[in-house]
Amino acid sequence: MVDMTRRGFVSGAGTAAALAMAGWPVHVFADAADFYRGKTIHIITGGAPGAAYDFVARAMATHFSKHIPGNPAVVVENMPGAASLTMTNTLYNRSARDGTVLGMPLNGIVLEPSLKLLSRDGGNVSFDISKMNWIGTPAQQPQVLWVYHTAPQQSAADLKTMKTIVGATAPGGDNYTLPLISNALNGTKFEMITGYKAVNDIFLAAEQGEVQGNTANLSSLLGRPDWMRDKKLRILVQFGAERLPELKDVPTAAELAPDEASRQAWRAYAMKFKTTYPIAMPPDVPKDRVIAMRAAFDQLMKDPAFIADAEKIGIDVQPLGGVAIEKIIADIAAVPEPVMERLRKIINP
Repeated sequence: MVDMTRRGFVSGAGTAAALAMAGWPVHVFADAADFYRGKTIHIITGGAPGAAYDFVARAMATHFSKHIPGNPAVVVENMPGAASLTMTNTLYNRSARDGTVLGMPLNGIVLEPSLKLLSRDGGNVSFDISKMNWIGTPAQQPQVLWVYHTAPQQSAADLKTMKTIVGATAPGGDNYTLPLISNALNGTKFEMITGYKAVNDIFLAAEQGEVQGNTANLSSLLGRPDWMRDKKLRILVQFGAERLPELKDVPTAAELAPDEASRQAWRAYAMKFKTTYPIAMPPDVPKDRVIAMRAAFDQLMKDPAFIADAEKIGIDVQPLGGVAIEKIIADIAAVPEPVMERLRKIINP
């Protein structure tokens, strides 16, 4: 018989309550606690050290253990490369399928089956996102287009009349793909300079005059409070489906599009921003551990200490759970083929 007074069960009472409210029997939590006690959970992020994905993963790791049955240690590993394809292939094909490994790929992963955003020709993909166990995302945050204060562009209208040099990591990343789509749909004149390892390198390049700006998660910009305070940048466009409350005067790319077909394409692409920092387990993880991890994630998202740390790195905690991410993936699959075909031809000409 399971001893319900064990330390692992009592210390995770919030997760146990969440499981009970979801209709799952208590033994699901207790079995997961038995497994996780004394183990280490690895969160592998496809972002480079010092970038937004790294910050989010480390903020989660700091507070996650107390919500997971058995209170395992939680560590973060960085595995940047190929716009997170390297990490996702590793998670899917080589990581342990026992519930001790989670991955945080770039959010373009949810569009990969439809658009081949990360792989371009699809040849580097060795995973099926529909078979992964999605845990959740702590935020829903679109990318924004910013220019450094020394750039001449003052508004979104200037992007159609002036060449704007933006830094990018590589084809497949949003900082390359979004300007590419904008040139095709909105008539902008972006020139992308690739080869930067991470967003911090692009920030430095802007300060040194190599580029004029780029697209980045808003949290990455909020992570540079001196730039925001001293008005060293201008945010000209946001790429979500609707305007963020904190950027109510900044137009969306869809608003700037010249016709309804282009607006539909922007809205389809913007669906991925609802999963800004997606977290998944590989396939075949025992169901009780997936359930317990989802419940632990839900509890973490309500943890005042985590929320405070998230605010420090510019993250407004607006979580979605694993089931919601699965629905978004299904909704993307249901987008009319002509819309996706137009995007595919832009991204992979």
